[in-house]
Amino acid sequence: MAVPAGSVIAEGGLLVELQIRDGDYVPDQAGGLRRLSGSNALLQRVLFRLIARRGTFPFWETLGSRLWELGRLPASERQAAARQYVAEALEEEPVSVASVTLADAGDGRASLTAELICEGGTLSVAVSV
Repeated sequence: MAVPAGSVIAEGGLLVELQIRDGDYVPDQAGGLRRLSGSNALLQRVLFRLIARRGTFPFWETLGSRLWELGRLPASERQAAARQYVAEALEEEPVSVASVTLADAGDGRASLTAELICEGGTLSVAVSV
């Protein structure tokens, strides 16, 4: 089994992820670090991959998305590009993209909602771009 980056294998072979909030690991009540597993771990990885700028990690150039580039495109091309960028960012995750909806927020930003299909069912994520 390939272990996703940021994941660790805990006792019993359970794949867990260290929880991140505002760029830092989240401490638990026992002096360690809080761990996520299952759909919560997948959700964290998906959100991180969508928010991080692709190409900014020198040793992992495929990590992240190009969603931040949407503002450079003509409005007529943004929806198709958003779907492509989401698919690129998540190609290493065990999900497939069912739909991507891009809505202009009117202040130079947009909100993006992606419906993803994973082995446990569906996952809906929303990010601002």
